[in-house]
Amino acid sequence: MSKTSRLALIPVMLAFFAMGFVDLVGIASNYVKEALHLTNAEANVFPSLVFFWFLIFAVPTGLLMNKIGRKRTVLLSLVVTVVSLALPIFGDSYGLMLVSFSLLGIGNALMQTSLNPLIAGMIQGDRLASTLTFGQFIKAIASFMAPYIAMWGAAATMPTFGLGWRVLFPIYMVIGIAAVFLLGATAIEEQPASRASGFGACVRLLQRPVVLLSFVGIMCHVGIDVGTNTTAPKILMERLSMNLNEAAFATSLYFIFRTIGCLTGSYFLRVLPHRLFFGISVVMMALSMLGLWWGHTPWMLYAAIALVGYGNSNIFSLVFSQALLSEPEQQNEVSGLMIMGLFGGTIFPLLMGVASDAVGQTGAVAVMAVGVLYLFLYLTKMKSQQV
Repeated sequence: MSKTSRLALIPVMLAFFAMGFVDLVGIASNYVKEALHLTNAEANVFPSLVFFWFLIFAVPTGLLMNKIGRKRTVLLSLVVTVVSLALPIFGDSYGLMLVSFSLLGIGNALMQTSLNPLIAGMIQGDRLASTLTFGQFIKAIASFMAPYIAMWGAAATMPTFGLGWRVLFPIYMVIGIAAVFLLGATAIEEQPASRASGFGACVRLLQRPVVLLSFVGIMCHVGIDVGTNTTAPKILMERLSMNLNEAAFATSLYFIFRTIGCLTGSYFLRVLPHRLFFGISVVMMALSMLGLWWGHTPWMLYAAIALVGYGNSNIFSLVFSQALLSEPEQQNEVSGLMIMGLFGGTIFPLLMGVASDAVGQTGAVAVMAVGVLYLFLYLTKMKSQQV
């Protein structure tokens, strides 16, 4: 990689930080639930709504990249994200938060679809997975900071301009604006799209076994991610009688270990077979599901949250890079399909909300466990692949 490319990675990694803004929806939905006295199912509409837009916008974004380029698509995504973060400054009504989270989801769908192939055009071969994992490490920093900023805002003795926990939004908005200007000022050479593809041609890529298996794998990964982000505080509140400010630590703990996992994973992916590291990660996630199911003591629940955080930290990069490398001539289209798989972040929280209203938070854990079981299946089906 040239010196110019190394310098270009700096604003790209800041864009990865902005990509992490979407994870604030987990802690935000809990604060909105408490403020508006919502049920679990009603509160889980927020994370579900965010990830619903991946189903709608991911593949069209892949086609848009063919026309305007990857960098311009990333810039567009950052602008939409900044607008979404500005809205909660004016209030926290149910309708306003729905609009804000919708725009946050649209911006993140555009960003995740375009930013990963932008990296793929800058980093070649086996280094792609480790570079994507480092980007996920940067993203995870924004993710684990969100609950701390929200908790500080909710309990702050210093003035927060009447925003309370919502002070999180303008802080992240300023960082998003900085990302727009830095990336816009950075020259990044892009290869022109080899050919134009239609929507039908993109979807037909799901007929390729690697692409289809990876698509479902992404659905399970993000379902577990959003599910843990949203449900971990509720488990602590249900079983340990914590209040929301105390239980919000669970979300930060999850993202702390996701961050550690991404940082160490960028090294392990260089020295270990990808399939071995994938298997170790899924075993950790399975152990975490057992802990979340049976745990009724702080140490057991914290250990389970840490395990799923570390285990789930590298799944996206491994699955995503597998899919991109399987179709090198259609990376924009494959990226759109993989990001459409983030629609799992809509399906899982909705099912988890219904299950937890019916039988408690063990029902939500059972839904996530289904995703872990599929990742074991993905591992066995990819024996001949570099996973």
